[in-house]
Amino acid sequence: MNNFERNFSEQELIRREKLKELQTAGQDPYKNTKWERTHKINELVVKFQEFTKPELAEMQQDQIVTAGRIRLFREAGKKAAFANIQDQDGQIQLYLRQDVVGEEKFEMVRNYDLGDIIGVKGKMMKTDHGEITIRVEEVELLTKALKPLPDKHAGLNDIEEQYRRRYVDLIVNPEKKEVFTKRSRIIRKIQEILDHNGYFEVETPILQSVRGGAAAKPFMTHYNALDNDFYLRIATELHLKRCIVGGFDGVYEIGRLFRNEGMDTRHNPEFTTIEIYVAYQDVYFIMDLNERIFRECAQAVNGTTKINYGGVDFDLGKPFKRWHMVDAVKEITGVDFWKDMSYDEAVKIAKEHNIKVEKHHFSIGHIINLFFEEFVEEKIVEPTFIFGHPKEISPLAKLNDKDPRFTDRYELFILGREYANAFSELNNPIDQFERFADQLKEAEFGNDEANDMDIDFIEALEYGLPPTVGIGIGIDRMVMFLTNSESIKDVLLFPQMKPRG
Repeated sequence: MNNFERNFSEQELIRREKLKELQTAGQDPYKNTKWERTHKINELVVKFQEFTKPELAEMQQDQIVTAGRIRLFREAGKKAAFANIQDQDGQIQLYLRQDVVGEEKFEMVRNYDLGDIIGVKGKMMKTDHGEITIRVEEVELLTKALKPLPDKHAGLNDIEEQYRRRYVDLIVNPEKKEVFTKRSRIIRKIQEILDHNGYFEVETPILQSVRGGAAAKPFMTHYNALDNDFYLRIATELHLKRCIVGGFDGVYEIGRLFRNEGMDTRHNPEFTTIEIYVAYQDVYFIMDLNERIFRECAQAVNGTTKINYGGVDFDLGKPFKRWHMVDAVKEITGVDFWKDMSYDEAVKIAKEHNIKVEKHHFSIGHIINLFFEEFVEEKIVEPTFIFGHPKEISPLAKLNDKDPRFTDRYELFILGREYANAFSELNNPIDQFERFADQLKEAEFGNDEANDMDIDFIEALEYGLPPTVGIGIGIDRMVMFLTNSESIKDVLLFPQMKPRG
């Protein structure tokens, strides 16, 4: 039994009554299955905009067919009317006359509502004011809108409602579609660059039996058929490296990751990344590729490498800064972690700088990272590769040959935000086993973002992973940066929202 009740506004009740009248008259708008368009609206504007009013009036024209949502309607006396319709790419004006479309049809048109979707056939004309217009010869109601659009002046002011009802937001603010078209072009450009390099786009499992590939708290679900708990993936890394073990020279995956964390302007519990793995290359190769991806994507969507984000001007045509984490901490705080010191000495220095050291921060490497996050990260403005991460916070990265306290890893920061994480991959299965064991130790000490022991991955490494470099880039943040969008919710069509109260 369905006890769900809905309360309709006066406008909604009126629209439903109009629908009943249409259906009773045998004109159900929901029965229309196809309306073959000869042109989209922008195509008409581009094709006919340059002609004058007399030229269009004298021109031998084929009948055009198009369609769109009614955004504006105004009567011009009792026997004529103007309307504006909107499709994916633009709006155009319609001119309807009773003596052309017929008295009965004209009266029906006068009864249409804003938001209704109509199909029209006609010829192109210009008004006395020079506005490109369709002189309508035939009109058909294709879909009846049972909810009214927000007031054109007030709009959809509640930002939460804009995100929750994105479909309405895109109707009343069609310019917002530009962000999502740019998002698509950014992804296509990345694929173009990588495909040109000969790398293969692959797909890996979303449901995984162990958590790994990143430091994050996962979502859990239960797989009934196996009577086992599984995790929604927090990274694609371990499976992509299995592909390299299997013989691919370069692979990448663009897909959703899931992390059971908070929501804010930079975080959504499900988000899109690209991870790329290339055999026989190192972290410096991937730095260059990282720069190229940002530079060429900026050019592809904005026509220039110079952009403004958050009121700050950037030129992605310039080389990105490369800064060792220890040097960065030393420059900002004066603390020199290059010096030999004991763990107790490092803890003392941390306490002097009001840094809280948890039980799972059991090494100097952890404390270096705490200093970086506390004092350095937010001060970075220009695109900067922070490299040389301590091994304790990089369980999957290869140790640096010159100083094994650190790894061949970097993160890309811009304006205090992380955009990419990359490293030369650890391919020593014995070392990898020990690092996973350290992660289990961190979990025992209360780190709920620690990795599990992935024995299958260890066994894959035992078959031999060639020297390999990998990178993960946050697509959502990259789109935010290249489109000057303030919140991650601005670049997600349907961001995660709290349930309606």
